Amino acid sequence: MPPVEPLRSPAFHEVPSDTRAVMHQCWSHLFFLHWIERPERLEALLPPGLTLDVHLGISHMGIVGFLMEAVRPRGLPPVPWLSYFRELNVRLYVRDRHGLPGVYFLSLDCDRAIAVWIARTFFSLPYRHASMEFGATSEDCTLSCRRWGIGHGRAEYAWRPISMPRVAEPGSVEFHLLERYHFFTERGGHLHQGRVRHAPYEASRAQFSQWSALPLAWNGLPIPDRPPDLAHYCRGVSVEAFPLQRIP
Repeated sequence: MPPVEPLRSPAFHEVPSDTRAVMHQCWSHLFFLHWIERPERLEALLPPGLTLDVHLGISHMGIVGFLMEAVRPRGLPPVPWLSYFRELNVRLYVRDRHGLPGVYFLSLDCDRAIAVWIARTFFSLPYRHASMEFGATSEDCTLSCRRWGIGHGRAEYAWRPISMPRVAEPGSVEFHLLERYHFFTERGGHLHQGRVRHAPYEASRAQFSQWSALPLAWNGLPIPDRPPDLAHYCRGVSVEAFPLQRIP
């Protein structure tokens, strides 16, 4: 494996010019919650071919919630009953055997059943159907999620930004956690990578009056005995998604 270098430049989100996006979408009102966790607890959840990507020797587990808006295949308009929904995902930060940095999703909860089917079928992502609600005022946002088929309660979040939005500084922990343009998943017994492209997040520090670590427990992770170590908010980005590629 090539030497692992810290993430220091946004250039790694670039996509070869001959590769066309297959999906367009907007991610809005994103929150990012992160806890520091012992690497050995997280490594056990990774498939062969992936290793944890740490920042200054520290590993993180994350919960990210947001609105998916205007989701549509390339060249088609959004459809009101299909293209708008809510998402809550649990993620780890990894590199593949070639040193490429990305995200490994333990789960992605979504309140649109057909979107769950499409994501599982065409992108091999571990989407789950859930009941979700979102609310927003001029300053505050709320999100709640209850996964169908489990009896572990509802995850509730309420937050507001408390700093001016800014692009993360390369080499910082914020850059390490937020600026990820690849995800990894297993398909047909082989590891694949997907790509997205968007402008760097302009993120604020966030204050949470309500938060939940239940989604970590839904994925077999321990529930931390403390609030999140890091909390951020981004108003939104416009995103292109590219087809899965098998990792050689």
